Amino acid sequence: MASLPKTLFSATRIATSPKCSVSSRRISLSSRILIHRFYSSMAPKLRDPSLFKTGVCYVNGEWVKSASGKTFEVHDPATGDLIGTCPEFDTADTEKAIAAAETAFETFRHQTGRSRSKLLRKWYDLMTENADDLAALITWENGKPTADAKGEVTYAANFFEWFSEEAPRIYGDTIPSSVPGNRVFTIKEPVGVCGLITPWNFPAAMITRKIGPAMAVGCTVVCKAPGETPFTSLALAELAHRAGVPPGVVNVVTALDNTPEVGKVLTTHPTVRKVSFTGSTPVGKLLMRQCSGTLKKLSLELGGNAPFIVFDDADVDAAVAGAIASKFRSSGQTCVCANRIFVQRAIYDEFSQKFAAEVAKFRVGNGFESDTTHGPLIHARAIDKVDQHVRDAESKGARVITGGHRLPDLGSNFFEPTVLTGMTTDMAMASEETFGPVAGLFPFDTEDEVVRIANSTPVGLAGYFYSRDLARVFRVAEHLEVGMVGVNTGLISDPASPFGGVKESGFGREGSLYGIGEYQVTKMVTYGGMGLPLQGR
Repeated sequence: MASLPKTLFSATRIATSPKCSVSSRRISLSSRILIHRFYSSMAPKLRDPSLFKTGVCYVNGEWVKSASGKTFEVHDPATGDLIGTCPEFDTADTEKAIAAAETAFETFRHQTGRSRSKLLRKWYDLMTENADDLAALITWENGKPTADAKGEVTYAANFFEWFSEEAPRIYGDTIPSSVPGNRVFTIKEPVGVCGLITPWNFPAAMITRKIGPAMAVGCTVVCKAPGETPFTSLALAELAHRAGVPPGVVNVVTALDNTPEVGKVLTTHPTVRKVSFTGSTPVGKLLMRQCSGTLKKLSLELGGNAPFIVFDDADVDAAVAGAIASKFRSSGQTCVCANRIFVQRAIYDEFSQKFAAEVAKFRVGNGFESDTTHGPLIHARAIDKVDQHVRDAESKGARVITGGHRLPDLGSNFFEPTVLTGMTTDMAMASEETFGPVAGLFPFDTEDEVVRIANSTPVGLAGYFYSRDLARVFRVAEHLEVGMVGVNTGLISDPASPFGGVKESGFGREGSLYGIGEYQVTKMVTYGGMGLPLQGR
C-alpha cells in the first residue's frame, strides 16, 4: 500500500497527542474518516499478482471459465468497490469437476502416505512464502484487519503442516478373533471423492482444515468456495498447482446465485462419497436431507450460541482479556465467538467497567490501515442483524455503555464495537447468534442457574468459563452441553485439537487425529484356515 499523505499523518499525530486541545481532538474523527477514505480508495499491491485469479475456477489442474460464460461480482466490504468477477458454475460445470476428482482418485488413493505428506508439506511451504499476499487478499475480500488476516494465514497453513505429518501414520488394527484359526485385521481406506462447502469468515483456514485431512488419507476433493470471499480459495488452488498436486485431486469451484444448485449436485451425486460443510444450522439440515438419498458420509460444523461464564472466584483481568479475544475476534463473525457473556453478580460491575474500557480502545476502519483493530462486517444483512439485536435489547431494558451505532461515515458495513449491560433471557441476543461486534453482559447468581441457562439452546458448539476452583472447573466443563470447552482461555482453535459441536451445532470433528477419521472408512478382513500346527517335512 502507498504511504499516508503527510497532511493526514500530521493531523492524526496531533489529534491523538496527549497534549492536544479538545478542539484538536474534535478533528480526530474527521481525520480518521479521511485516512479511511485514502486507504479505501486503493487496491492492495501483491508481490505476486498471479495469485489473484479472476474469471476462472480450478478444475482438473486447469483454469477454466463456466460453460455458460456467466460470472458474478465480488465487492470489498469496506468500500463496496468491485474487486473482480468469478465464474457462476452450474450443475454441468460442477459435474465436470466431480468427474475429474473421480478419475484422479483411482491413482491418488494408491500413493504412499509419505508421498502425500510431501505434497502437503510443499503446499504449506508455499503458503508460508506467500503469506503477505494471502493476507492481503483476505483483508480485501473479507475486511478483517491485516494483523488478523496474517494470523489466519498462519493458522490455515498449519493444518497442511499438521496433516502432512499424519499422512504417513495411518494405522489399522489387528483383532483377536473368537474363532480359532481366523485372523482379523482392519484397513483404513479413503472414503473417495469429497464435496467441501466452506464459509466466508475464514476464507483460508476453513478450506485447509478440510482439504488437509482429505488429501492426507488419499481422497480427492471438489471445494465450493464462498461466493463472498472466493479469491483466497483460488489463490490456494494456484499454490496447490505449484506444489505439484496432481490434476483432479483438488478442484475449486465458485458460484453465488447458483450456490444452492452447486450444493445440491455435491450432496446428491453418487460419485461424491463424503460431504463436509461449515455454515448455518438451517443450511446444514437441508444438505443433510439431500445427502440422505445416497447415504453419504457427512460432517457438519454449524451455528453456535456460545456461553462465556465468569465466576466470582475468577481472575477478573484475565477474564476480561479472554472475553475480548473470544467475543471480538474477526468483529464477532465466528461460530465460536462468545455470544452470551454471563458474569456472577458479585463481580458484575467490576467486570463490566473493565470490559467496556477495553472495548472503547478499539479502532474501527479499513483493514489495511495500520492501527485498525476491527474492520467492516461482511455485508448489509450482517449489519442489519447486529443493529436489530442492539435495538431489541435496549427496548427491553438493556443499557449501551459503549458503542451501539452504525458508522455510516466509514461505510455501510461498519458498526461500533458495543457493550450492553442489564441483559435478560427474553432478549433476542439470548437465543440468536449475533455474529457481530456486540457483547451483552448477563448477571447470574449461582452455578446451577448459569449452567441451566447456558444449556437452554438447541445448539452446542463451544462454551467458555473462568474459575480458579478446580472442583468447579470439572463440574462445569462436564455439564456444559457443547462440543468444545475453553477453561480460563477465550481462544480454543488449534490444528491439534478436535473442532466440532453437539446438538444442532452438527457432528463430526475437524483438525487433530479425529479429523483424519472423517475421511476414512474402516475395512475389516477375516483370514480363515490359519490355525494349523507347524508342518513337518
